[in-house]
Amino acid sequence: MCTAVVSVAPGAEIPLILIGVRDEFTGRPWAAPAEHWPGLVGGRDLLAGGTWLAVDPGGGRACALLNGHGVPAPEPIRRSRGELPLLVAAGDGPADLELAGYDPFHLVLADAAGARLWSWDGAALDGTELPAGTHMIVNSGWERGADNERVAFFRPLFDGARRPTALDGPWDEWAFLATGAGLPTDDPRALIIRHELPDGRVFASLSVTLLAFSADGIRYDFTGDPGDPRAFHRVLPE
Repeated sequence: MCTAVVSVAPGAEIPLILIGVRDEFTGRPWAAPAEHWPGLVGGRDLLAGGTWLAVDPGGGRACALLNGHGVPAPEPIRRSRGELPLLVAAGDGPADLELAGYDPFHLVLADAAGARLWSWDGAALDGTELPAGTHMIVNSGWERGADNERVAFFRPLFDGARRPTALDGPWDEWAFLATGAGLPTDDPRALIIRHELPDGRVFASLSVTLLAFSADGIRYDFTGDPGDPRAFHRVLPE
């Protein structure tokens, strides 16, 4: 289960914070964030060539992808969902794309002015602006109640975290929460997970992205060691 945390605070020095936790099979190869595509920065999925999160530094925006629930795309026309963050971060709207070839997804587009969420279930596209506050999106979508144990535990913690007044931080409290707040990976509330499957494969949290948006630009921190809040490194600004 991938997770996106979106904190919207209009009027604040840092009006929007976006955290993305990527969960995937450990055997799927990937490359760390870089400008793998002209003008766009993000980690690259080496199997399909796309990404789970793309940042357009020039446009001041980013787009994060989560897999969704619903009707899979027909096999003959199926495309990689990893294309979507690249297209949307570059300026395309999901409503302008031919979505029938994509399995269900959720997309979060964020910039300093706010955040928008789109969800595609294989039949219909729903879009909404995220209001002021702290929001969590998982594979089931935008979870606004307390039924999801992860959301019920972490949303109040993120909502109560001290908001930095500048891109330079400090971000220690956010880094601690984004890397799981010390919960074991098998805790039902865990943000950072690891599951060993009977067939020998391992499905786990592989990386965490922390983005902050302001009038001064974007701060982009990343770690491929998602259990350690000290392991983040700066991607942007360089």
